[in-house]
Amino acid sequence: MKAISYSRYGGPDVLEYGEVRDPKVGPDAVLVKVRAASVNPVDGKCREGHLDGILDAVFPVIPGWDVSGVVVQPGASVTEFEVGDEVIGYAREDFLSRGTFAEYVAAPVRTLARKPLNLSFEEAAGLPLVGLTAYQVMIKVLDVRAGETVLVHAAAGGVGSIAVQLARHLGARVIGTASESHHDFVRSLGGEPVTYGEGLAERVRALAPEGVDAALDTIGGDTMKLSADLLAPEGRLVSLADPDVVGFGGRYYFVRPDADDLQHLSDLAEQGVISVHVSRTFPLDRAAEAQRLSAEGRTRGKIVVTVDWTD
Repeated sequence: MKAISYSRYGGPDVLEYGEVRDPKVGPDAVLVKVRAASVNPVDGKCREGHLDGILDAVFPVIPGWDVSGVVVQPGASVTEFEVGDEVIGYAREDFLSRGTFAEYVAAPVRTLARKPLNLSFEEAAGLPLVGLTAYQVMIKVLDVRAGETVLVHAAAGGVGSIAVQLARHLGARVIGTASESHHDFVRSLGGEPVTYGEGLAERVRALAPEGVDAALDTIGGDTMKLSADLLAPEGRLVSLADPDVVGFGGRYYFVRPDADDLQHLSDLAEQGVISVHVSRTFPLDRAAEAQRLSAEGRTRGKIVVTVDWTD
């Protein structure tokens, strides 16, 4: 099959497009014909070797954890899906090797859910990682409740845009940081936008004088520390970017695959509760460009890589 892969750690220039070995389908996996795979910042961190301390790399590595596609072969023990089912997945395993930037991926059934019927394959591919992150943080970790005020950083980005929608669905008020060019987008999601940069703390306090009940930090460093300062008494803080958050009374969180959570997200998408904004799409052979654009950190919503099956 055709795929994007890398045989050593490095920048986007180590990515190669070409033939790789077809994936083997284990008893607890399904073979998915990939229609789209979304780009996430963690893809670049994996490629550069920053996760080498926790994930073995079995080279050549096919990057990508998000996928939408069609089941073409269930594993021997799989009863949840049949040939022809349209699925989405956060197909992360405990090692780096067989990712989703390929024509096919053998995805563990524990990472899959049924694709939302109302989303395109491109939109659906953008849901799993960011959606699961936002869902698990908002509902299971921060335990956001109706009437609370929630601060979401990078509210126009992949995780942030879903987090804003979920928090609003839970009945919370949401303050979202974003560049001014993205303020209208944040408003369309139901958030109250504030601009990054000097004076951010004062701008947030003007909207929430008594502090925020919960905060989601996606940036780390000074932004994480500022978030801690903006909490109301008994306020809760989660960081996706900075393990030092524990020293400020918060929690560091790394998303995990969960088929039930993912199916719930799919259901919410079908109900119109959450939507996925795709800012750019790239064909599979231009995945390096997609990762370069993602690394700039200015994307609204998601960047998606597509597989052309018209031949």
